[in-house]
Amino acid sequence: MTTRPSKWLAFVPAALLPFLTGCGGSQSVLNPQGLQAERLAQLFWLFTGVCGAVWILVLIAMMIAIFRKPRKGYRPVDPLVVDAQGERRTAIVVGSLVTLTALMLIAFTFLSYVATRGLAAPNEALNIEITGYQWWWNVKYDNPNPSQVFDTANEIHVPVDRPVSIDLKAADVIHSFWVPNLTGKQDLIPGQDNIVSFTARHVGRYRGQCAEFCGWQHAHMAFLVIVESAGDFEAWRNGQLRVARAAAGEESKDREILHGKDIFNTRGCALCHTIRGTNAGGRMGPDLTHLASRSTLAAGTLPNTQHDLIAWIADPQAIKPGNKMPKVPLDGSELDALGAYLRMLE
Repeated sequence: MTTRPSKWLAFVPAALLPFLTGCGGSQSVLNPQGLQAERLAQLFWLFTGVCGAVWILVLIAMMIAIFRKPRKGYRPVDPLVVDAQGERRTAIVVGSLVTLTALMLIAFTFLSYVATRGLAAPNEALNIEITGYQWWWNVKYDNPNPSQVFDTANEIHVPVDRPVSIDLKAADVIHSFWVPNLTGKQDLIPGQDNIVSFTARHVGRYRGQCAEFCGWQHAHMAFLVIVESAGDFEAWRNGQLRVARAAAGEESKDREILHGKDIFNTRGCALCHTIRGTNAGGRMGPDLTHLASRSTLAAGTLPNTQHDLIAWIADPQAIKPGNKMPKVPLDGSELDALGAYLRMLE
């Protein structure tokens, strides 16, 4: 004789769902690693706790009303008969609940206001300008001294425990800058400059994402925020300020690399990309001066390896359809040469 499983077993998978979700890692609002993210997380948990408590109290009241047994001598109330005492009780209960609800909303509004004011960065913050394109991020490190200004792409390096202020711009459509571990969302709107700030508390690598649908490849518009010690950040910054190795006289005499440089300059690559210190000065695509030092390609779509770099150059539309990089007809040896040249741009 077989027994039917208990109907309560159906609730077991639902009960396990909270333990199976990704509540941590390098892209999670539940794992705050920055001052602003911590304040937002505190506000989130406060709202969740209060609303959860209200929900539980409502459920308890409903269950009591449903399952409570009538008292002895209880007689059903005639809805057509006006009971003054009952009306007073109803008015007291409704008035109390309305007042309590209004006080909660006022408190939530005040706490939200305080939390929002705390998201701004002080005047001594590191200033970065980020421009969103379909579908990549240009990262410009501002400085009062023009010789200290440089551009990179899809990767943001910042020192730990130093406030960062990011000026957000959009070159085409609306995008949204979001690094869940460090701060909240902020939109990039054409013709309007917005600002987002954060102070990273811990060294690490945190993934950011465009959080506003911006076209076909919206999901492939990611970036990395790399939080480093002050010394490591300064070393990275000084390296980024240098011109490309080829321009500094460090270019290899390897014929393949020289051939790759020639392909870059004569096959249209230099019309869209900049390599500082060389004749390449295009602005339509990312700055490639230190391409090999980055972790990913195509805004987080591929890891930055020799194989993936060549695959991206060979047919960018097959990997990220609709992006602005055209397919340039190159044979195998030309692809290897161009890849070798770009891989030396550290």
